[in-house]
This record gives sequence, C-alpha cells and structure tokens, in this order.
Amino acid sequence: MNILDENIPDSQRQILRSWRIRIHQVGHEIGRQGMKDEEIIPLLHGLPPVTFFTRDLGFYYRDLCHDRYCLVYLAIGQYEVASFVRRFLRHSAFNTRAKRVGKVIRVSHTGMRIWQLHAKKEKEIGWLS
Repeated sequence: MNILDENIPDSQRQILRSWRIRIHQVGHEIGRQGMKDEEIIPLLHGLPPVTFFTRDLGFYYRDLCHDRYCLVYLAIGQYEVASFVRRFLRHSAFNTRAKRVGKVIRVSHTGMRIWQLHAKKEKEIGWLS
C-alpha cells in the first residue's frame, strides 16, 4: 500500500491515480484530516506493510526505520511529487514492497539517501540504477 501525507496537493494524488498507481492519502481514504506527525507512525504500525510519502523533513530520521513500513521524504517541489513517486516506485532498488520496507529514504533531484534498519551508515543511490 502506498500512502501520501496530507501535505501533498490533491492534484498530485489525482495524477498518480491517472497513471494507475494505487495510492491513498491521509485525511481522505486513511486516517483523518489534521493528523499530527506523531500520530502518523502509530497509524502505519496498524496497517499492512506500507510506503509513506511526505514532504515533511521530520520523517527523515534513522530512528524511524521499521520492518512494517518505508518512509519516503520527498525533498522536491510540491508539484513534482507525482513524477518523483512514480520514478521512485519504478527504480530497480525499490520496485517491490520487500525492497522498500525497513528503510527511511530521502528522494531529491540528484538521487536518494537511505537509512536501513540496523545499518550504521547512510547509503546513496543515483537515479540511473
């Protein structure tokens, strides 16, 4: 399951759906509107393994790695979200749920930085993989 944070514009959710990418959004199909950041992690724990996409830097911390979800911090413009979500989900390193869970990932124009469960160092991956 892929979930967008409430801070992602509705237009980006609609674009993803038009591309047939299954996506839910906090405050629409899941959770409730106005959820605080500290309420999101417990919500994710209660769901089947998910990938959560946000533009909130507060979710890019090594301590948030968990084997039940993947957190993706999108360090991009708000109207670039759909294209980067699709690009991320198609990347060979992240194109299955099993490859994503247990990670906290920062996505940007230059590539991705990854914290993985039990890893001592952050990894970097470019877009060409």
